[in-house]
Amino acid sequence: MDEQLPGLVMCVCTGKCPGFSKMDIWDFINRARVELPVEYGMIHPQLCEEDGDRFLADLLKSKRPLVVAACAPNMQRKMFRDSFAAEGMDMKKDMIPLDIRDMTTDEAINLVAKALEEETEEENV
Repeated sequence: MDEQLPGLVMCVCTGKCPGFSKMDIWDFINRARVELPVEYGMIHPQLCEEDGDRFLADLLKSKRPLVVAACAPNMQRKMFRDSFAAEGMDMKKDMIPLDIRDMTTDEAINLVAKALEEETEEENV
């Protein structure tokens, strides 16, 4: 992910998805933005809706790589590919899609930390 720290966007599926019932989403995002090597951490209620598309389009204007902690990575790739392409960004290089559903706060933090560590190792090879 080049030299720029990635941003972290957590999508919580309106906050009512049972997949987030084991997690304290506020603790997760606060720990992530303080403990992990990310430029910022934020929560969006539903990135797959029209306002989510507009939000992502604005966010990607910065060309900052993103970690998206949300649903299944294959769904994220389908939903967000147009937004990344519109900004000339390569999803394979500029996005880390992670499925954090059905995880505890600690499990989700550990998954994001591991993905960031693996990304850094790949860059250093």
